Amino acid sequence: MKRTAKAHWEGTIKEGKGQLSTQSEILNQTNYSFKTRFTGEETGTNPEELLAAAHAGCFTMAVSLGLTEKGFNPTSLDTEATLLMEGVAIKSIHLAITGVVPGIDAADFEAIVSGAEKNCLISKVLNIPISSDARLIS
Repeated sequence: MKRTAKAHWEGTIKEGKGQLSTQSEILNQTNYSFKTRFTGEETGTNPEELLAAAHAGCFTMAVSLGLTEKGFNPTSLDTEATLLMEGVAIKSIHLAITGVVPGIDAADFEAIVSGAEKNCLISKVLNIPISSDARLIS
């Protein structure tokens, strides 16, 4: 399986802008620029936001897999990924997940979440601290 994405850029780093597109066309010439990345003065996305979204999605699916393998059927799982950036360095990502999972206790849910934090595909390729917390809703 291969997945592709494209980036187009015109101009200088601070005054220029670009577009991002994905193979699925979910992103289709989506605006990104210095301003969307560092100042929030324009509407658009940025690489760090996309990385956080990818990590949240991968991690949530990994938690679902772990639950399914243990015989649990999650009703819902919601993850917020918080990427911490200092200057031009990504320092960490924190994954906060809330789950509605009938029949599981908090300790088992936390163990599955901890495994997913370490083993989802995005976590495995990142060389930064990754943390998580789990909240189970009855």
